[in-house]
Amino acid sequence: MSQQLRITLPVRQALGRGDFYVAEANSVAVSQIECWRDWPGRKLVLAGPEGSGKTHLAHVWASDSGARIVDAASLTVEDVPHLVSGPLCIEDVPAVAGDDRAERALLHLHNLALAEGQTLLLTADRPPSNWGLALPDLASRMNGTPMVSLSEPDDLLLGAVLLKMFADRQIVPAPDAVTYLVRHMHRSFAMAGQIVDALDEAALAQPKGINRPLAIKVLQQLDTLGD
Repeated sequence: MSQQLRITLPVRQALGRGDFYVAEANSVAVSQIECWRDWPGRKLVLAGPEGSGKTHLAHVWASDSGARIVDAASLTVEDVPHLVSGPLCIEDVPAVAGDDRAERALLHLHNLALAEGQTLLLTADRPPSNWGLALPDLASRMNGTPMVSLSEPDDLLLGAVLLKMFADRQIVPAPDAVTYLVRHMHRSFAMAGQIVDALDEAALAQPKGINRPLAIKVLQQLDTLGD
């Protein structure tokens, strides 16, 4: 049997509010994002593991608030005056830890944005106390920022996350394939991403698309690699 022709389609993440599935693991975070005008001190840390939906929720908030989204690692002191003209989301804040210039830029941005009456959303994969910030004034301000966390998914959320990841790739898996994955995979957002990547690649070699037998095969392969 000849191998299927590979046609690389773009992965287009759906980042609208209607594309975000609300479950027990993320309901508190969603509620906080929706009530952003009431954040104490006009700032919030949104923390959660890789793939948990931080960037998606950041885009939901940006759409509602008119905020700009920037990567923490790209900040410079020169950029700060241009960034504080409105609400602002700083993504992946722990990435600046140990970089003196980036930490000072973030401290300057934090202070000026709040002085200008703006609102800040900061995303991270862990609480501020574990960011390893070297600048005492910055660490103090981050540790004093209210935080809401995204938890690892339950079955309903994990199934919804898998379906969204497939949809972003324009893939429609067999329903029993998704059911099998939810019941047998390691319950984490990061693993969901690895599985979807592997299934997308494996499906190119067979005409039936992503079905339950392929899901079983790929999951077994990934489990073997993890041993």
